[in-house]
Amino acid sequence: MERLLVLAAHPLETRYLPPGLDLVLTGVGMSAAAVRTTEAVLTRCPDPAGRDGLTVLNIGSAGALRDGLSGVHEPSRIINRDVDEQLLRAAGIPVDNVLELGGEGPVLATGDSFVAGGPVRDALAARADLVDMEGWAVAVACRHLGVRLRMVKHVSDAADEAALAWAEKVETSARELAAWFAASDLPAGGPH
Repeated sequence: MERLLVLAAHPLETRYLPPGLDLVLTGVGMSAAAVRTTEAVLTRCPDPAGRDGLTVLNIGSAGALRDGLSGVHEPSRIINRDVDEQLLRAAGIPVDNVLELGGEGPVLATGDSFVAGGPVRDALAARADLVDMEGWAVAVACRHLGVRLRMVKHVSDAADEAALAWAEKVETSARELAAWFAASDLPAGGPH
């Protein structure tokens, strides 16, 4: 049986999705997203053999790190932006902080801090196209649990000073994500 589990960080991102979805709000940040994703998958599919029929859809807003990047995107790669891989490798510690999702989409950088311009944004723009606070954690949990993942992000802002008005800007993201979902080939009503 094919099942769809929708994960989003914040209720403002999901307000226009159709009713009846199996929807879990993870909360903001990587720790909350990792725990809630793991709980949600294990609650629905405690037996690893049953997980081949489950697809996790992680939807949400993201900040653009490239000028002109807007709309809905499915990232092809995710990096954990909180890990200093050069420093760890120099210390002889192996690092696995890149997840390949496939496709031709942008690179998503995930970390626990909110990006609102400045040197942090500039440094991230050198290695990624989008920034969020949960994608990496959801992807790692899904990979560890053997669950299919589809990730969809809408650009809510330019990860600059204007990003501080996220609560106002996310209205557009919620509408665009719902439109994307309605046009997708995903089931809209929980377990099938």
